Amino acid sequence: MKARRVLSLDGGGIRGLVSCLWLAGVDRALLKAGKPGLLKSFDLVAGSSTGALIACGLGVGLSPEALGELYKAQRHEIFPGIAGRLWSRLGRFMTQGPSAPKYDGKGLEKVLKKVFGATTLGQLKIPTLVTSYDTVLRKPVVFKSFKPEHKDLLVWEVCRASAAAPTYFPAHGMTVEGHKCALIDGGVVANNPTACAIAEALRKDARVDSAQDLVVLSVGSGERNRPIDLKSAREWGALEWAIPIIDVLFDGNTDSVDYIAQHLVGDGYFRLQTELVIGLDDLDDTSATNIAALEIMAKDYLSKAATIKQLDRLAAML
Repeated sequence: MKARRVLSLDGGGIRGLVSCLWLAGVDRALLKAGKPGLLKSFDLVAGSSTGALIACGLGVGLSPEALGELYKAQRHEIFPGIAGRLWSRLGRFMTQGPSAPKYDGKGLEKVLKKVFGATTLGQLKIPTLVTSYDTVLRKPVVFKSFKPEHKDLLVWEVCRASAAAPTYFPAHGMTVEGHKCALIDGGVVANNPTACAIAEALRKDARVDSAQDLVVLSVGSGERNRPIDLKSAREWGALEWAIPIIDVLFDGNTDSVDYIAQHLVGDGYFRLQTELVIGLDDLDDTSATNIAALEIMAKDYLSKAATIKQLDRLAAML
């Protein structure tokens, strides 16, 4: 498998909408440059969590615009409002106790099954890599559409496993390569899966000699900048850290991978990312106000001169 041109997609919950809008901008830049569309311009696509949903969506032939509309249309199914959450929590109280995950995952599974049906990883139209983490073996699980042992796995299940953010969704049970796994969010391994994708591209059978030979597009979903002051960071215990620690861990590995990729790949590395205004950074805020604000932010970023220049240079290199 030749994997010189790499597309990587971060996690970020509902902010996957931002990634979709940016990918649509990439697609337009490619077409303007007389290049094939997005799907034909990359040799390998990697995704974590919401990025896994987008990667696999592209792999079944959905356009970035169609995926963006899917996020908007199905957001309340995936992230039910407070009434739906309370009803679900009541039903789970006896079996899962008072500290059950915020969502039961049924809506997410319904949407994934509707989108992907019985499609298997091996049927995706582009080599695809998806991250997850097995809490039984305490090891990362990297699903690969081009790996014989994974080709018959259902896409919806792989996406469900990669999107199982702790405290938000329950873990997903799957048998992978003969092991019964309890799989949680790929962001635990690599919320930014760019390093995993680069490593895959540099395998001996990938026919790429050096990271400097790669063209890598890493697409974020907006970067959190909500501060945790010294007093809070010193005094918080398990209860206070329960939700923020997920964001901190995801953000930390996202930024560290960005640093590594910049230095490994050099001029062939491109990163689409911008800081989020406080209030737009929740993984599960599906309010109409938040969705509209995310769309405005994403479109404003694409209209910046620096972004246009970056996309033009990317299109020329692909």
